[in-house]
Amino acid sequence: ANHNYLAPARARSRTDNKQPSLCATNRTTSMPNPILQYPANVPPVAALVAARICGVVLTEKPEKDWPSAASATLTFQDKAKLKGIPSILRYIARSSSNVNTLYGSDPVSSTMVDHVLDESSSVSSGVAFQTVCASLAEHLASRTYFVGHYLTIADLAVWGQLFSARQWDSIKKLPAHSNIVRWLDLCSMNETVAHITSEALANRPGAKRAVAQADKLERNPKSVGGKDTGGSFDIDLEGASEGNVVTRFPPEPSGYLHIGHAKAALLNQYFARHYKGKLIIRFDDTNPSKEKEEFVENILDDCKTLGLDQDVITYTSDSFPQILEIGTRLIKEGHMYIDDTPMEKMRDERINRIDSGARANTADTNLKLWQDMIEGNEKGLTCAARFRMDMQNDNGALRDPVAFRCNLTPHHRTGTAFKVYPTYDCACPFVDSIEGVTHALRTSEYRDREAQYRWVQDMMGMRKVHIWDYSRLNFVYTTLSKRKLQWFVDQGHVERWDDPRFPTVQGMKRRGLQIEALKEFILMQGASRNVNLMEWEKLWTLNKRVIDPVCPRHVAIVDEGRVLLTLVNGPATPEVVSVPRHKKHPPAGTKSTTRMSQIWLEQVDAALLKVDEEITLMDWGNCIVRKVDFDQGGVVIGIIAELHLEGSVKSTKLKLTWLPKIEELVPLTLVDFDYLITKKKVEEDDVFADLVNPNSEVKTFTHGDANMRTLVKGEILQLERKGYFIVDEPFVSESSPVVLFLIPDGRTRSWGVSVAGPGK
Repeated sequence: ANHNYLAPARARSRTDNKQPSLCATNRTTSMPNPILQYPANVPPVAALVAARICGVVLTEKPEKDWPSAASATLTFQDKAKLKGIPSILRYIARSSSNVNTLYGSDPVSSTMVDHVLDESSSVSSGVAFQTVCASLAEHLASRTYFVGHYLTIADLAVWGQLFSARQWDSIKKLPAHSNIVRWLDLCSMNETVAHITSEALANRPGAKRAVAQADKLERNPKSVGGKDTGGSFDIDLEGASEGNVVTRFPPEPSGYLHIGHAKAALLNQYFARHYKGKLIIRFDDTNPSKEKEEFVENILDDCKTLGLDQDVITYTSDSFPQILEIGTRLIKEGHMYIDDTPMEKMRDERINRIDSGARANTADTNLKLWQDMIEGNEKGLTCAARFRMDMQNDNGALRDPVAFRCNLTPHHRTGTAFKVYPTYDCACPFVDSIEGVTHALRTSEYRDREAQYRWVQDMMGMRKVHIWDYSRLNFVYTTLSKRKLQWFVDQGHVERWDDPRFPTVQGMKRRGLQIEALKEFILMQGASRNVNLMEWEKLWTLNKRVIDPVCPRHVAIVDEGRVLLTLVNGPATPEVVSVPRHKKHPPAGTKSTTRMSQIWLEQVDAALLKVDEEITLMDWGNCIVRKVDFDQGGVVIGIIAELHLEGSVKSTKLKLTWLPKIEELVPLTLVDFDYLITKKKVEEDDVFADLVNPNSEVKTFTHGDANMRTLVKGEILQLERKGYFIVDEPFVSESSPVVLFLIPDGRTRSWGVSVAGPGK
């Protein structure tokens, strides 16, 4: 099962969601285990973690008499010794019984790992410590890990050095070190590494400092220095213990999962697996007017995409009979009454703390009206069942909230078996309890309803469930309201829930977001209670780091205004040569390029050319411009040039993409997207229809190199000098262009509502 949110343990394709377990397994060996000696007050965290990941068994021997500065030593049966963490890490990685990438995935990355290991000893307290940290921060500015895209022993070596350096605690909050902190969070919050570290260092001197990278989050958000801390999963769940934690992810099947749901899902899975507990996916299907089987199926697909490995899937509707029985009992006990007050008047009375006249109903009257609701008759349809809480309470959630409503819409699972349905606030506390949930993780917007949740469990006589709240994700120019997203679909502003402008998992994936990047982004947020309005650029920057090292390169020329360049000394007959699709990633393969005497340039490039200027034609060589022809409006319409292949590509200012004048070029439609909403932060009283961006899609018509005929749907590529794209519609025929969606790369946009639109 895949519990590691950060990185796979081996090279894999994008469609392979499985990973080998990183849990340590003892190797069978007839040789005595090597003996690891180290100062008792400075456990070698990096070596201990690496050994557990790799399944290498070591006999630990903490030495109380060793000074803190003494180096860890590994001694073998023949008395041979390895001294120092770098050497010990190399031995452990090379001796691994598990498939992993701790020592790199190829000879080049392994060599780079060795280089970092050699330099890691410089990361120690002293006069040069801040200088070394500045160098680390610079290195990590554009990298996820020290080497490649996965955790390696290079990361573990530097990680261990920082934790043993007392100076780090005093300077880690400086803005200049934010990249190091971000990297440390990723290393330490990796689920498997965090668990193994916690287990390996339990009850050892110095363990608390090594494991607790972030300050502990208490139930009171001001308990740490008077401020809420964030960006960490290093929290204590109240009453949690290994093997006794059950969490649940409860989506309502009224839409597809969006990025906010993804955070909730991964957060619940993290804690369930961290404590070796159980994860429930429960469909909160209490409102048949909004719910469809289509949404159930797509939510399950989204959960699979996110790598959820739930233990069980349940439905709130499975508990409808029991919940109705509880409703009857609550009426008899005086904890619930039936109210036929019109909805608007009921809302006003709750705001103004005015008791409903129905609050004085007798139990018999309430039971009769309750039966009307169960039957769904004319009278029952005018009623709602309300909890009898406290209409004078300052917390509006406790002012007799609605517990049951009538709804004659057939349910997607139960059909017309029920006419009355519990609200979420009524059903959730009950089902959480009977399903064995120990910890209910909810976004902080539900904080005012925690007292309501506990009241319901008390009155129902149910087992208590611990609640932990965390901040919901909020993004600029974006709504995560499923009701409003459905409005976009219903009004025809988008076709489906997987529209690439939607913040849904399927929409973002269709736009080119890699799930690895999404998981990393969510992990960086941790279980924080900070509520922020986030920019999308950070997510897309992480995505670029995933796709750039591996995606193939191709060429496209914009149709409008393209210019024919004639090489007077070009090949007499076309020459076909093979060039790499990615010069730094051989597995991307090769592509065929035709070199001939007539080639296409884009108008924007042609307009820059000057007579007698030497330029570089990418993947070919240099040429010298001899003539530039213009029309009456000053637009370039033709160019004459001479090949000058002996010229140096390093000396030219202009390095241009080009395509041969052949019939096999592939018609392309490049699509760029803007935000669907024109206001940066949507307020409750905004008229949503007034915020719709009428120009959220821009198409550019081009032709691409002939190799693009073989691209498949979902494949990611880079068009040289244009950006990263994902194939939405592959090549079918000359009359049906390939459709490519531009993938944001985290850079500031040059057009759209975020640049000059209203509501900034």
